[in-house]
Amino acid sequence: MNNENKTVVVGMSGGVDSSVSAYLLKKQKYKVIGLFMKNWQSEPGEVCTSEIDFEDASKVCDLLDIPLHKANFSDEYWEMVFEEYLKEHRNGRTPNPDILCNREIKFKSFLKYALSIGADHIATGHYASLKDTDMGLSLCRARDFNKDQTYFLHEVKSKDFEKCIFPLSDLYKEDVRKIANEIGLPNSEKKDSVGICFIGERNLKDFLGRFIDLQEGAIIDEYGNQVGKHNGATLFTKGQRQGLKVGGIKDRDELPWYVFHKDIKKNEIHVCQGIDNDLLFDDGAILNYISWINDFDFKYPKKCAIQVRHQHKPVECEINYSDKKFKVQFAEKIRGVATGQSAVFYDKNVCLGGGIITDTF
Repeated sequence: MNNENKTVVVGMSGGVDSSVSAYLLKKQKYKVIGLFMKNWQSEPGEVCTSEIDFEDASKVCDLLDIPLHKANFSDEYWEMVFEEYLKEHRNGRTPNPDILCNREIKFKSFLKYALSIGADHIATGHYASLKDTDMGLSLCRARDFNKDQTYFLHEVKSKDFEKCIFPLSDLYKEDVRKIANEIGLPNSEKKDSVGICFIGERNLKDFLGRFIDLQEGAIIDEYGNQVGKHNGATLFTKGQRQGLKVGGIKDRDELPWYVFHKDIKKNEIHVCQGIDNDLLFDDGAILNYISWINDFDFKYPKKCAIQVRHQHKPVECEINYSDKKFKVQFAEKIRGVATGQSAVFYDKNVCLGGGIITDTF
């Protein structure tokens, strides 16, 4: 294949994955252009991580001798991603902004911009792959299962992947680090980004407290006794242990405490003891919709596997559809299934799509 006349615009985040992606594409003789996306408008006095990331991306592009564009999608990010993130928190659910960010920014705003500057393809540093199946172009897991990011990409449609390349699909993370070191990338040892997509790692209480009224409330055990206080029920999710600060309760074992329920109207969180407590487990989930990547005409009941978190071990399940809702029966109980989380479905290594969990049973 002659790639010399093909232009690829690579989403450059300043991290090692996108940097190695750009290097690999250039090695394959593509004409490579970098694009840095600014998606969060920092406030005065706030540490601006995007400026640090842009500086890192600039150094990489200088080393690789590729041009770097900078585009500001902060208005789109606020309207299409962040407002939905806040709405879900206000409703007491556990949202995942990375999923909306991929759907609305990386595979819409970024794609549109890239095409406007002459792209034949776009590329990102995601650990995922694209393969032709009997459903058409399908999203498939990367070779590195531990880094696989198809969970975060499940709301992107097949047609939006048609111009996409995932250069890291067959590489393990240690391979990527090794390549970065061998070619002398200045960010070869930079830590992977964590936290809210494009906003970074934040103290959730302090950050959300700028947008949502967080009130102190009661922590209640499974017997209805108050065992502590919290600083905002929406900050907690089912299965969570960290941040509870419950302990030393009279006549109770010294086992760790976990959230098994939260009541947003009463501003209460309910806790139990022990990581294997039955209250933390569910037999199934309810979804109002499922976004199928290929819009394939599936028949119900449908058997496949479900994943309820990134890096969660997939569990076999059966999907039924009735009364305009999807009822998903797990083959085995799953711990810590929270409303607002995404349930993502797989047929072996093919990501079929997914949707938001609205209830559990």
